[in-house]
Amino acid sequence: MIKAGVRLTLLYGALLVASGAVLLALTYLLVLRFPADRVLVDGAEAGMGAGTDGSGDRSAGGFPGVRSAARSGDVFAWLQEQAVRQHADQLRELLVQSGVALAAMLVVSAVLGRLVARRVLRPLRAMTATVRRVSAHTLHERLALRGPADELKELADTVDGLLGRLEAALGSHRRFVADAAHALRAPLTLEHTLLRETLTDRDATAETFRASSERLLEISQRQARLLESLLTLAGSHRGLVDREELDLALLAEWALRLARPETERRGLRVAAAVAPAPLLGDPALVQRLVSCLVDNAVGHNRPGGRVEVATAVRDGHAVVSVANTGARVAPEQVNRLFEPFQGPGRTADDGRPGLGLAIVHAIALAHGAVITAGARPDGGLAVEVAFPIGAGDPCKGADDIGQLDKETGLR
Repeated sequence: MIKAGVRLTLLYGALLVASGAVLLALTYLLVLRFPADRVLVDGAEAGMGAGTDGSGDRSAGGFPGVRSAARSGDVFAWLQEQAVRQHADQLRELLVQSGVALAAMLVVSAVLGRLVARRVLRPLRAMTATVRRVSAHTLHERLALRGPADELKELADTVDGLLGRLEAALGSHRRFVADAAHALRAPLTLEHTLLRETLTDRDATAETFRASSERLLEISQRQARLLESLLTLAGSHRGLVDREELDLALLAEWALRLARPETERRGLRVAAAVAPAPLLGDPALVQRLVSCLVDNAVGHNRPGGRVEVATAVRDGHAVVSVANTGARVAPEQVNRLFEPFQGPGRTADDGRPGLGLAIVHAIALAHGAVITAGARPDGGLAVEVAFPIGAGDPCKGADDIGQLDKETGLR
């Protein structure tokens, strides 16, 4: 495989040699076109066919002793013959000298091409060496190429941006793995403790075993919800495969009906203002997004609080917004809530994996939607997701929602 430096050297050298060859060829053609049978005699021009008239006499006046011969035309014929021979000799000499110059130009072009190629490739070599040094532990390094704003500078800045995104993604991945491991280890440790206590308790009764089993079943259900959330989060990051016509209004109504038992248990007031909001998207993912928003508003609310859900079409987008009362959230902490295991007011034993808003963020990103979130002054959070609008039928999907109601036992 020929290296880029050798290819550039050959390219630059070939261009220089080709330019020199063209220049020499043009020079040769111009000399070749010059008339070879013209002779300047005593400042006058003579050519083939000059006769013995008075002009011939005047032309030969500059050659002492040959005036009589000039009258007969022999001197002009001889001079013209000599001029043609001299012109041919000059052309041959020009051709030979041009070949020598072209050969010298070939050597000079190779040297200059090599120097130019090295100078052009020097920033690329530096960039390559830096990128090779970059690993999982040195993603903080940057190319930081200095120089004019040309293509190489643009390439270096692009690579620096890519390294920055890789560093952020790797940091987020490490935090996610650590948080997921902690979230999975805690229930496993609790299960192990319950089993050990039950087995080592010699006075254990059937009621004790039943209580331990119920506790273990509850822990197992939490783990199942956590694993399901992790799978949904991973699936939403893969992007969309199919898009179907959906309506956010129908999905919001279904999510509210699904959360009704919990809202009634907590004594929450629900204000729904749903209007048709059609879009094209993945049905399962968009349904999960709306459910996560409602579940987050219900689960992180105060007793007797309020949940507000609205859907509409605004500025060419299908919008779903969910707001709730609850604990105060610092404005600077709002963005962190969309990271895994960073739910508002989350504790280790609240039974919530803290992935709801992270799933919302991933699904919105897959659909090209825009999330707007803000802390409410009196406590709680307001989240709005704006999807690019689709050409769907607002009534489309009602049968699917009815089927979901049947599966979940809702009426």
